[in-house]
Amino acid sequence: MAHAGRRLTPPGRRGDADGPAAAELLAALPTAILVIDEEGLVRDCNPAAETLLNLARAGIVDAPITAMIGHSLTALAPDQPIAAYDLAMTLPGARPYSGDMAVSPLPDRAGWRIVAIHGHASHDLGARLADRRGRALPAAAAAAMLAHEVKNPLSGIRGAAQLLESGADAGQAALTRLIRDEVDRIARLIDRMEGLTDTRTRALEPLNIHTVLGQVRELAAAGFAAGMTIRELYDPSLPDVMGNRDALVQILVNLLKNAAEAAGRHGAITLRTAYRQGLSVARLGGGDRLALPIELAVIDDGPGVPEGIAAHMFDPFVTSKRDGTGLGLALVEKLVEEMGGIVQYRRDAGCTVLRLLLPRARDVR
Repeated sequence: MAHAGRRLTPPGRRGDADGPAAAELLAALPTAILVIDEEGLVRDCNPAAETLLNLARAGIVDAPITAMIGHSLTALAPDQPIAAYDLAMTLPGARPYSGDMAVSPLPDRAGWRIVAIHGHASHDLGARLADRRGRALPAAAAAAMLAHEVKNPLSGIRGAAQLLESGADAGQAALTRLIRDEVDRIARLIDRMEGLTDTRTRALEPLNIHTVLGQVRELAAAGFAAGMTIRELYDPSLPDVMGNRDALVQILVNLLKNAAEAAGRHGAITLRTAYRQGLSVARLGGGDRLALPIELAVIDDGPGVPEGIAAHMFDPFVTSKRDGTGLGLALVEKLVEEMGGIVQYRRDAGCTVLRLLLPRARDVR
């Protein structure tokens, strides 16, 4: 029997003069907290649990704990605290997750328990970011050297082709135009490679993410995604992000092009924004950690990338496309990191999700 979910501490209740109320402390905790009753139904949760489960509170309260973490807990004695480490869980959407879980009885409420979940996702994310950066540095250096060494000879080849074309007959002129076209194609590829090695500082400013999304959506609908279904699931209350408009447009154009190619002409793309509490990353150069609460996701219903390259898809020159260069997502990650954010890939309920997590403008100093 389902119960009407209610908060155990009224949200408006304040603490005394010595400190904040329990509800405020619970909301600020980075650890996911779920309160379950004697029937194993969730009766309350904190914002960190909403972030972990990728659901709003309304979608969590009254749901069985089994549907939230893949464990019923009903076989365990409700009056005994337990702890499990590196526990394999299944989150909503059939997402696998590994973390530590502590279950404690709730005083004065027979059979009720508090479930605290502390995952390793942030630590794993930091390790993955460091590993990717370490792999990207040699690749970027190689790209810079290759661009420098190749561009000058290419200019000479193109000039020679133009000279030959001026005195050539119709058949030979077609061949010289082919040479010029191929030289131009290689030059464009090198220009993209140089984008990975550009270390110039980009000016950052507060941006309304939905204004930028509107601009890119129009570009997509009029061009590479013409005729496709593009859904918008936006949180209009989001604060401004701190970013660079041109870089953000380039990031979103790349992601939408990938999504359109993956989904195909009859597929669908979803653009989603949300506010996610709890995730933070270390700032470059040290100092306080930087919160990344603003989520922007580009979702498509295509098949996703092959499992063998999923862990390396942001590395330069790694691609699953026959005619791809493997530079688009590497550049996306570089531009996102310059704005202090991160980009993640996952498969969720049969869809590909590329998620940007960005800082609020007021948190960047």
